[in-house]
Amino acid sequence: MSESVKVYTVNGAATGSASSLPDWLIRKRAAKGKGKRSVREHVEGTIDLIQHFEFPEASVRIRTTRDGHHAIATGVYKPQMRVWDLDQLSMKFERHSDAENVDFLILSDDWTKSVHLQTDRTVEVHTQGGFHYRTRIPRFGRGLAYHFPSCDVLVAATGHEVYRLNLAQGRFMVPLDMASGDVEGVEGVHAANVNPAHQLFAFGMEGNGTVQFWDPRARARVGILDLPGSVLLSGAANKMNSLSATAIASRSDGLSYAIGTSTGHTLLYDIRSPRPYAIKDQGYGLPVKCVEWVEGGSRVAGDGMVISADKKVVKIWDRNSATTNFASITPSTDINHLHQVPGSGLLMLANEGIQMNAYYIPQLGPAPRWCSFLDNITEEMEDQTGRSMYEDYKFVERTELARLGLDHLVGTPALKPYMHGYFLSLKLYDAARVIANPFIHEEHRERVIKDRIDKLSETRIRARKDAPKVNKALAEKIRRDQERELKKDERRKKQKGKEIATDEVEGEASAKPNLLNDDRFKALFEDPEYEVDKTTREYNLLNPSAAAMKGRRTAVEEEEDESDKVSSDGLGESNSDEEEGESEGTTDSSDAGDLDQFNPRARQASTSKRTPLSSNRDASGRQPRLVSLQALTEAGTAFNARADKNMSFDERRKFAPSSKAKRPIDQDGDGAMEMSWIPSTTAGDDDYSGDENTKSRKPKKVKGVETFGAGMEKGRKPAELEGDEASRSGRTKRRSGVRSGSRNVFRRL
Repeated sequence: MSESVKVYTVNGAATGSASSLPDWLIRKRAAKGKGKRSVREHVEGTIDLIQHFEFPEASVRIRTTRDGHHAIATGVYKPQMRVWDLDQLSMKFERHSDAENVDFLILSDDWTKSVHLQTDRTVEVHTQGGFHYRTRIPRFGRGLAYHFPSCDVLVAATGHEVYRLNLAQGRFMVPLDMASGDVEGVEGVHAANVNPAHQLFAFGMEGNGTVQFWDPRARARVGILDLPGSVLLSGAANKMNSLSATAIASRSDGLSYAIGTSTGHTLLYDIRSPRPYAIKDQGYGLPVKCVEWVEGGSRVAGDGMVISADKKVVKIWDRNSATTNFASITPSTDINHLHQVPGSGLLMLANEGIQMNAYYIPQLGPAPRWCSFLDNITEEMEDQTGRSMYEDYKFVERTELARLGLDHLVGTPALKPYMHGYFLSLKLYDAARVIANPFIHEEHRERVIKDRIDKLSETRIRARKDAPKVNKALAEKIRRDQERELKKDERRKKQKGKEIATDEVEGEASAKPNLLNDDRFKALFEDPEYEVDKTTREYNLLNPSAAAMKGRRTAVEEEEDESDKVSSDGLGESNSDEEEGESEGTTDSSDAGDLDQFNPRARQASTSKRTPLSSNRDASGRQPRLVSLQALTEAGTAFNARADKNMSFDERRKFAPSSKAKRPIDQDGDGAMEMSWIPSTTAGDDDYSGDENTKSRKPKKVKGVETFGAGMEKGRKPAELEGDEASRSGRTKRRSGVRSGSRNVFRRL
C-alpha cells in the first residue's frame, strides 16, 4: 500500500482497530441507553456519515440505487431490509421478512422495486407498498442476476440448473442446464453475471473450476473458460480442495472479466484469450466474496482498477500491476459483501458486526454528490502534519554511540546510517542510556523540579533594582509617562502599517532623554537635599489633586479623633480650681453658653493641639440647662449661622432669620437671656400679636357669649357644650342590665 494513499473511515470502526468494542458489549450498552461512559469512550474525530447505518446482529448485502439517492441493505436478526435516504443521511424505513436473505437485486432506478432470494428457497418481490409476491424454487439459491431486455431473473443455486423467473409473464421459464453436453463435475452454480455491453451470461461453476458463457438469444452455451488449477492449487494448503469460481464481475467495455476463486485468487481475463493476463492473491487462502471494477472515466482517478474482497481483507489494485496494492483495508469484523458507489471513491461493506463500514479514499475517486463535503474535510486533514517516518527513532552521532557502548552495532540493521550519524531505535536508545548512567532518571527529575521552581519565581512581584533612593514617586511618574508615550508610538506605527521589532522600539525609547538617564539630574535622585517638599505652596499649586487628598482622612482616623474628644453630653471632667472659684448661677450660664457654641462637626487639624471643652458642674451636681434661643455675641449681634459651614442643617434652620418681627430678647452681663410675651386669648395661637405689622388671629365671636382672658367665657347655652353632664363628670350610679363579673354575683345565684 502506498504511503500517500489515505483511507478515511466515515462509518463504523476504524480499519484494523484493536480498540473497537465487541458486539456483545455494544448490544448491552445499546439496551441500557447511552451513558456518560459510552460518550466518553467515543473517539474524537470520528465521522458518522450515515446515521443508524447498522443492523441488530449482522448485515448480509448492501447496494445503492441507480439514481444515487438511496441505499438498501439486508441483515439479521430479525431478518429485515433497511433503506437509507442518502440525501438526508439517515434511515428511511425498515421492513421485516420471514427468512434470512441470501442476495437481492434492485429492479427500478429507485428503491421501490426489488427481488430477494431467501434462505428458505423462496424468491420474494417487493414494491413500494411492501411485500408483493412470493414463489419457491426447487433448490437452495446462491445468487441472483437480472436480464433487463427479457425481464428474466436468473437464480444460481445448488445443482446443475440455473432457474429463470420471468417477471413480465409471471412464471418460470425453462432453466439453463449447466451439465448439458459433455460437461461433468458440476456440483452447483456459485455466481451469475450479465454483461452490460452485450448481455452475455456468465456463470461460475462449483466443482470443476470453470466459467460458462451463455447467449440469452439462443439460450445456449457459447463457451467454457477453464481456470488454471495447476497454478491456483499449487499451494500445500489447497491441494485437497476443489477449485471453484465464487465471484464474477464484467467491465462495461464488454471484453474484460474479473473472476474470484475459492483459493483466494482474482484472475483478470480478456474474453478473446483463455489465459489470464493478471492474477492477484489475497494472501489468506479464503474464497473471494466480491469483485468489482472501478469505473467512471476521466473523473475517477482509479478508473481501470479492481477491488477484490474475501472475508478478511479488501484490496484495491491496478489491473496492469497486480503485484502491488493501491490500498488495502482490513476491517475489525468479517466481510460479507462489498459495494463501491459508482463514480466515486466511497466503499460500503456489509459485515458480521452491528455497524456497517464505509470508507472514503480521495485518490480513488471524488466524494458522491450527496456527501460532497467529505472532500473539504479530507483536505483539511491532509494539511495537518502527519506522522514522521523516523518518529520512533533517535539520531545519534558516532561519539555518542561510543559513549553508550553501542558502537559494535555499526553495520547491523539496528543502525541506519544517515549523514554524519545513525538512526537508532528509540527504545534501544533509552535502554542503553539507562545502562550507561543509572542515575539519569534522578537527574532528569531534579532538572524538571528546578525548571518549575524557576518558572514560578519569575511570576513573583519584585522591587525594581534601579529604583532611586530619593524622589521615588517622581521617578515612578516619569517611567509611567515614558511607557505611555511608548505605547502611543507603537499604536501610531501599527496604524501606518509599519511593523517594528519590540527591541528596536525599546532602544529608541531608552535613547530618548529624560530625567532618569540624564547625568545632569543625577543628584536629583541621590542627594536628599533635592527631595521634593510636599508641604510647600508651590507643590500644592502644581499638584492640586494631591493637595486635596492630603487633608482628607480615612474612616479609621476619624473614629480615633472622635474617641479622643470629650463628648458634649456634660460627662467630661473639669478642673477643681475652676469649680471652687465659680458660683452656682454663673456655672449654669457658662455651661449653657459653651454647649450652645460647641459644634460637633468641627474638625481640628492633626498637627494642632486638642483642647477638650470643660462642662463644669457645681457641687450640687446639676446638669446644664439648654435654652433654645438665638445666641448673641459679646458685641450684641446675632450669631451668623450661615457663615459657619460646619453647622448642621437643623442648626442653620433654627438660627435662620424669620420674616416675622424679632421677639424682644434681653441679655444680662453674665450671658443669661430673658424673653417676654403676651398670652394669647385662644389655645393654639402661638403668634405674637404685640407688633403693629403683625395681624393677630382673633377668635370667632358668638352672639350672647362674653369671653374673658385665659379661655374663659360666659353666656354659652348648655346644648352648645360638647358632651352631656354625664360625660363631663363621669358615671354617678351603677350600671344595670348587664352581667357582672364579680364573684359575689355568682354566689347569690
